[in-house]
Amino acid sequence: MKTLLRRVVLGTVTTTALLTTASLTPAAAGGRHHIDLPDGFPPESIAIQHGTAYLGSRADGDIYALDLRTGRGRVISQGPGTQSLGLTIDSRRQQLWVAGGVSGDARLVDLRTGAVLASYQLVPEGQPAFINDVLLTSGGAVFTDSVHDTLYRVRDGRVERIRLSGEWVETLGYNANGITTTPDGREMLIVNSTTGELFRVTDEGRATEVDLGGQAFIHPDGVLREGRTLYVVENANNSVAVVTLDRLATRGTVVRRLTSADFDVPTAIARSGDRLYVPSARFGVEEGPEVDYWLTALETGR
Repeated sequence: MKTLLRRVVLGTVTTTALLTTASLTPAAAGGRHHIDLPDGFPPESIAIQHGTAYLGSRADGDIYALDLRTGRGRVISQGPGTQSLGLTIDSRRQQLWVAGGVSGDARLVDLRTGAVLASYQLVPEGQPAFINDVLLTSGGAVFTDSVHDTLYRVRDGRVERIRLSGEWVETLGYNANGITTTPDGREMLIVNSTTGELFRVTDEGRATEVDLGGQAFIHPDGVLREGRTLYVVENANNSVAVVTLDRLATRGTVVRRLTSADFDVPTAIARSGDRLYVPSARFGVEEGPEVDYWLTALETGR
């Protein structure tokens, strides 16, 4: 692994009552706001626990653990040679759920040893699939598939298939992507990458569109909810939409968009302390061992 060069990009996010775009600009003071990943390690998602960020490689599925305070990291789990996309941590068991992308599978990794504890073939081998993101709920780990109108729930070692219904409309492009819970915790929130819509989804898969007041997201990808604030990464737009939700997530208002000159197709978002960390997937750059990848930290306060 090469010695990593580190640059500093520091900015603060301003809030107004109107929809604004907050652009992060370089400054001389502050901490580490740009953290390089190993050359040739193309990230897609991020999960953070106790100051350590976990990222998966789109190239071979390796899982990389990065100390956000020092910028140092290491591969803790060798990948299966296929993608590692969406990630979520089971902090009680110290396990990491991993969405397998085009391989149509998912796996469970022990964070202490890096061992693969279980693998699940969600979509039959040979069929199109794009297992994109994962949400851990009291009822199991729920995975989105961007090319099927189906969610997959892994519970007690079994795979359950949940068809999206109600107001969900499947398109020929990429569909179900980022997933989280509603503020009351009773339902799920899922973005559609092609239509830019946000949906409340029940455990049975019935979807109801969230009223965004005529707004729509631009190529939405990973999401993060904190209370009634929802962050939606807009990958091709190089921005993060910030949404204020009502308690049941029947309505939402896009109040601002966060941008940075450091972004190069951001795809996911996670918090540690007073910063949001966003990996740049760089989809427009051909993957290779010399390609640079990094995290950008947005200083937002709490």
